[in-house]
Amino acid sequence: MDETTVQLLCPECAKDWQVSPGELPSSTEMFHCPNCHASRRTAEFTRTDRDLQTLKQLG
Repeated sequence: MDETTVQLLCPECAKDWQVSPGELPSSTEMFHCPNCHASRRTAEFTRTDRDLQTLKQLG
């Protein structure tokens, strides 16, 4: 069985990675880039609208 992941992209340093939605805070909570430590709402790190919807449904 494939595990669902959310694609993330830091708006400041452009680091991109994937993570399970259960490992992320909700879309409106603050999240910190593991690369540059930029702080923004988790929703601002989602790469696509589909990733945001996945986060909202499964996160």
